[in-house]
Amino acid sequence: MTAADADAPAFSASCRLAGAAATDAFARALAPRLGAGDTLLLGGPIGAGKTAFARALIEARGVAEDVPSPTFTLVQTYHAEGLEIWHCDLYRVTRPDDVLELGLDEAFDDALCLVEWPDRLGDLAPADALRLDFALVGGDPDARELTASGPARWSWVGTLMAEGPAHG
Repeated sequence: MTAADADAPAFSASCRLAGAAATDAFARALAPRLGAGDTLLLGGPIGAGKTAFARALIEARGVAEDVPSPTFTLVQTYHAEGLEIWHCDLYRVTRPDDVLELGLDEAFDDALCLVEWPDRLGDLAPADALRLDFALVGGDPDARELTASGPARWSWVGTLMAEGPAHG
């Protein structure tokens, strides 16, 4: 086994999201299967759909209030069905240690955490997190390529992606 093999995720799957409705459908399908201690690391460029995905997932958990982007507040918290949800946008964070001041390291254990711009976490990113990378698809302004990866415990996400509703 090479060092690259040791660093490779145990699970990886990709699918094409045909548009906003497909992104929302995937978030709604994923939402009820997540709980406290689960972390989703949402990667991709500006405009790739990270916030839209997070919003759909939070609303699918029963949050009826407005779900704004946490770009300026860094963290928005919600309570739904006995679950605390942290939606974080780390775009403006310059040092991984700043995450500690937010209390995000504790939230990783006790809440469902959705983290945009997870590269800002550095080594503080939970090793057992599910990474969802959204990529723009050339020639189709609505479509996105979604790649999911992480430890083997997340392999069921690949089945969910293959079964639909993501293709919408």
